Amino acid sequence: MSQPKRFRRILLKLSGEMLKGPSGYGIDPSATLAAAERIREAVDSGAQVAAILGAGNLFRGLAGSRSGMDRSSADNIGMLATAMNALAMRDALESLGLKAEIQSAFAIDGVLDPFDQRRAIKLLEGGTVVLFAAGTGHPYFTTDTCAALRACEIQADAVFKGTKVDGVYSADPFRHPDAIRYERLTFAQALADRLQVMDSTAFSLCQDNNLPIVVFKFGEPGVLRNIMEGDLSAATLVSASL
Repeated sequence: MSQPKRFRRILLKLSGEMLKGPSGYGIDPSATLAAAERIREAVDSGAQVAAILGAGNLFRGLAGSRSGMDRSSADNIGMLATAMNALAMRDALESLGLKAEIQSAFAIDGVLDPFDQRRAIKLLEGGTVVLFAAGTGHPYFTTDTCAALRACEIQADAVFKGTKVDGVYSADPFRHPDAIRYERLTFAQALADRLQVMDSTAFSLCQDNNLPIVVFKFGEPGVLRNIMEGDLSAATLVSASL
């Protein structure tokens, strides 16, 4: 496998909605396998890949709290839902012949191993896809923030955020067809223009630790491979300098 020209180790942040099927809810095996095939592209490019899946296909803690649930209880349910998605993704990755392991902020004997920074790095260096589950293990933190935190801990070269659009735009491209897509942005420019790249806590963590963010449209065949080769024609790179 050829080595990536730009990124050696990445933290891939995906919405749990990537795993839902035609029903619009839950975990669909076909959708999960399709997502796993996209992850394989990054692995095949030579990159070391860690991944975090949200829980939007199953349960959103913030939505639960807005409906009257205690925020801590709702967020704990959401974190457990991310563990379910990680289990499904591990199965899909292994069915494609990839090595995959899960490390969870909530350890469950016989099911989920606890997060271990040193072991995670060793697994990544050995070519294993490491899935981080259960967020940070604490309520009030999003999976975006967990992605930024884990990326710092494993010394990733960038956070890759898979979305429904091919990068960061000057406005919502679905509502504003004339919106401009940025290929490169600085952290300062993104803040000044109030561009929603990640939630504020996650964004600050990336900025403070000089951790680049790559925003791209997940699901398009070949996009991850192209980004690994330095092609940002279908993505946006946010970093300290242009």
